[in-house]
Amino acid sequence: MVFSFFQSAHQRACTWKQKERQSKIDSLPALYSTPLSLSEEKTHALSLSQLVSECRSGTIAPSDIIKAYGKKALQAHEVTNCLTDIMFEEALNIPSVVNWGPGVDSEATIHEGVTRERSLLGVPVSIKDTIDIQGHDSTIGFSRNVGRPATSSSAIVRLLQDAGALIHAKTTVPPGLLSVETVSDIFGRTSNPYNPSFTAGASTGGGGAIVASGGSKIEIGTDLAGSVRIPSHFCGLWTLKGTSGRFPSWGCGTSLKGLHSVPIVAAPMAGNLADLKEFWKRVVDCEPWRYDHTCVPLTWRKVDLQDEGRKLKWGVIMEDGTIPPSPACKRALSMVITALKRQGHEVVDFTPPDVSEGLNLGYQLLFSDGGEQIRSSMSPGERLTKISQGVIDLLGLPKFFKKILSFLTRSSDPLSSGLFKIMHKKTVVEDRTNVALSDEYRAEWHKKWTEEGLDFVLTIPYALPAVEHDASEKTTLMSAGYTFLFSLLDYSAGVLPVTFVDKDLDSLPKDFYTSAEYQRFTSIGKTAFTAYDPVRMHGLPVGVQIVGRNFEEEKVLEGMELVETALREQGSVFTNQVKL
Repeated sequence: MVFSFFQSAHQRACTWKQKERQSKIDSLPALYSTPLSLSEEKTHALSLSQLVSECRSGTIAPSDIIKAYGKKALQAHEVTNCLTDIMFEEALNIPSVVNWGPGVDSEATIHEGVTRERSLLGVPVSIKDTIDIQGHDSTIGFSRNVGRPATSSSAIVRLLQDAGALIHAKTTVPPGLLSVETVSDIFGRTSNPYNPSFTAGASTGGGGAIVASGGSKIEIGTDLAGSVRIPSHFCGLWTLKGTSGRFPSWGCGTSLKGLHSVPIVAAPMAGNLADLKEFWKRVVDCEPWRYDHTCVPLTWRKVDLQDEGRKLKWGVIMEDGTIPPSPACKRALSMVITALKRQGHEVVDFTPPDVSEGLNLGYQLLFSDGGEQIRSSMSPGERLTKISQGVIDLLGLPKFFKKILSFLTRSSDPLSSGLFKIMHKKTVVEDRTNVALSDEYRAEWHKKWTEEGLDFVLTIPYALPAVEHDASEKTTLMSAGYTFLFSLLDYSAGVLPVTFVDKDLDSLPKDFYTSAEYQRFTSIGKTAFTAYDPVRMHGLPVGVQIVGRNFEEEKVLEGMELVETALREQGSVFTNQVKL
């Protein structure tokens, strides 16, 4: 056996970053390691709007809010390993907060650039470790980005700081972001706060863990193929991915820089719908187009579907053609369908333009570089998650070999055969052809949606509840089809939790794996279902996805509220059950 006496650059970067993180934790005042006081518990229980109101009136100091949420953030980190950086004191030293005091907003003189209303004053916000904040690393999970702090802050960070938000932490991501679970050589593995044996999701996995654990009021993540929606589904959270140009995203890093054919957007995650709605509105009211040149100058529009009184039309997509919904996820969707019908809404099966065709186009656009951008970002010896490595390995296989595999599997496994055929580096002409085809695909969706007269599309966010660590290798990246589809379309898409996995209600039939139903599954679906275990998954959250068209963020949020109201009236209320 040969022993190495010298660490590689990758190992040194990982060691240094881990020590830096621990040093910041160790240097915090001792009070952060104590339980929340009664007053801190009361502060922690306040809604987003109440926090702002109490803070602006002078009833609660920003420093008291940081103490409460800082303690919870550290508790969350101890259980889930969700933090990459800590900025508790820094959060209190921004101009909009440092001069805090009773009645400060009524003063005639306000620091230049500070929003007069300080509309997010005192709101604790964590941000994904891909989003630039001046003086801090944005690693994107890669060790080569360690020790390279951003020289300027992203648009969303500047907006939030001007509005008085308390950006107190950065959260974990997998290397390259394209994964369903959050684990990296730099920061280790992030666990689900409901069950440490399961993943919190990805790529905004640390964000899902900290918000579900109460360590942050809002997480700012990014979403390309479900990176805020899947962790929200896994961790029992609320989120809304908007249309590109609606939420400030400039300065949010990615491993696929320059990719515009499938929009990458920043999006918030919250612990309840009221906070999510309030946050979205307040960000838009801050006129994000003044901070981000890519934002559309579209003000917040009042939508009240409940006051209108009309019954809405919901189109249901039950399957994406790759992996059917597991019993737990199907039950959550059925609960929503039943609740909406009892309210008198029209709920119909919706047959959209060929979903498989759209997803295949999306995969080709996503990996048109043949995986080169991700490979070139890795340091020697650095590891991707197994699910990401599988895609990179497939892209790296010789094209002629993939043609042979495609031919051999075309009868027995048409889905895999098709993937072997398309997953290779594209020429410029091939890529532009796919962009044109995706535009045509979007036009087909618009026509179909309009002809059907739909208000919303209703589907699942993911075929399974949260999976055990390393089990995402069985599900592959193709399991993200339910969310990736609506990124390709650039539609507004929200996720909200509905229920929890029940080992009795959500079990598979005893003869399931020998049944005709199972035999009709794709090979990807068959393998994915081997990761489904309702006994071990018992108690994990399960959500649904509500989709509107381009720039219908306000409408989707109202649709989410309609669903919650309908569920509540039939006795189904989701309550966070994380106990730290």
